[in-house]
Amino acid sequence: MSASATTPEKQSPASSRIPKIPFWAQIIAGLVLGALLGWIARSQDVSWLKETLGQVGDIFVQLLKLAVAPLVFFAILVSITNLRKVNNAARLATRTLLWFMITSLIAVAIGLAIGLITNPGAGTGLTPQDGKLPKREGSWIDFLTGIIPTDVITPFTELNVLQIVFMAAVAGIAALKLGDKAKPILTLSESVLELLQKALWWVIRLAPLGTVGLIGFAIADYGWDLIGKYATFTADVYIGCALVMFGVYPLLLATVAKVNPIQFYKGAWPAIQLAFVSRSSVGTMPVTQKVTERLGVPKEYASFAVPFGATTKMDGCAAIYPALAAIFIAQIFDVQLGIGDYLLIAFVSVIGSAATAGLTGATVMLTLTLSTLGLPLEGVGLLMAIDPILDMMRTATNVAGQALVPVIVSAREKILDHTAYGNASASPIDDLVETRETQEKVAVAA
Repeated sequence: MSASATTPEKQSPASSRIPKIPFWAQIIAGLVLGALLGWIARSQDVSWLKETLGQVGDIFVQLLKLAVAPLVFFAILVSITNLRKVNNAARLATRTLLWFMITSLIAVAIGLAIGLITNPGAGTGLTPQDGKLPKREGSWIDFLTGIIPTDVITPFTELNVLQIVFMAAVAGIAALKLGDKAKPILTLSESVLELLQKALWWVIRLAPLGTVGLIGFAIADYGWDLIGKYATFTADVYIGCALVMFGVYPLLLATVAKVNPIQFYKGAWPAIQLAFVSRSSVGTMPVTQKVTERLGVPKEYASFAVPFGATTKMDGCAAIYPALAAIFIAQIFDVQLGIGDYLLIAFVSVIGSAATAGLTGATVMLTLTLSTLGLPLEGVGLLMAIDPILDMMRTATNVAGQALVPVIVSAREKILDHTAYGNASASPIDDLVETRETQEKVAVAA
C-alpha cells in the first residue's frame, strides 16, 4: 500500500480542519514580529521589552549550544565508522575534502573582489579609536596546539569543538581498527546520537520564537543608525554570500554534478532557512543531514560528509567574511594590502576554516586572519556590533555549501539517487521529522 493511500486514514477531523502553518511562514512571521518589537523597544525606550527579547534569543541559542559538544562527538565518531559500509570510502573522503577547498577558494576570491571594488571601509566615519581588542583571539600556534586537548573533560565544558572533533576522529578510527570488539560502543554511540538528534528537533521547532528574540534584540540594541555606518560592508557580505549561494553553487550543480539547481534549493531550503535564524551550522546539522539524504545522497556517505562539513566547511564565515573584513579593517587603520596579503587571506580561509567550529560567530577565524596579515586586532571590535546581522547570511551560506558538496561528490561518483533528487521538495521541518520517524519504524519492522 502506498504512503498516499494511508495518509487520509491517519488524519483526524481536527487535523483536517486546522491547516499547519509552514515552517518558512513561521520564520518570516518571527522576523517581522521581532523587527517590530525591537523597533518599539528602541524608539519608546522600553527596557523590559528589550531585556525580554534578549533573554528569549539567548535561551534559544543556549539550547542549541547545549547539544553541540555531545552531538559533534557522536556524529563524527559514528560518521567515521559508517564509512566501512561505503565502497571507496577513502576516495569519497578525499573528494569531499577537495571540493570543500575548491568552493572555499572560489568564495574567498569573490569576497576579495567585492571588497576591492566597493572599498567598504571608506566614508564610514569610523576611526581606529572605535575599535577594541576581542576577548578571544586566534593564532596559528593556538590553532595547531589547540587541536590536541590536555584532558577529555575540558573540551566539553569549554565547548572547544576542534578538540572534540579530534577526539571523535581518534575514537572512530580506533573503533574501525577494533572491528567486532567495538560493536557495543558503536551501538551505544548510534543510540546516543539518535537521542541527541531527537532532543535537538524539539529545539529546532522553537526557531520562530528564537527569531523574535534574536532579531528584536539586535534592532533594539544596535538600531538602524549603527547599521547605516556599516551599510557598504553589510551589503558586501550579503551580496557576496548571495553570489556564492545563488551563482556559484547553481553553476557547479549544473556543470559539474549535471543536476537541476532548482531541485537542490527546493530540497535544501529547510536547512538553509533554519541556519539563517539559528546562526549555528552544528545546531542545523540534523536538518542538513536529512535534506542531503532527501536529495539522493546515500545515507552512509551523508552521515560522514555533513558532520564533517558542519565543523570545517564555512564558505560564509571563513571565506567571504574574513576577506571583506580584512579589507574593511585595513582601510579603517590606513594599512595598504598587497598581492601577497590577498594570497595569505585565501590560504587562511582554506586551511583555518576549522577554527570557526560551526558555532555562532566567526571571531576566532577573523582574529586568525588579522594576526596572519599583521593587522590590528582592535579591528575586530569594530565589527562586533554588527556581527549578529551578518552572521545570519554567513551561516546560511555555510549550510548551503555543506549540503552542496555531498551532492556534487555523489553525482561525480555515480552514487546519487537521481529519482530522489528529482522528487525533493521544500517540505517543512515537521515533515522531515515525520519522515524520519516513519523510516525508523519501517526499519524496525523489517
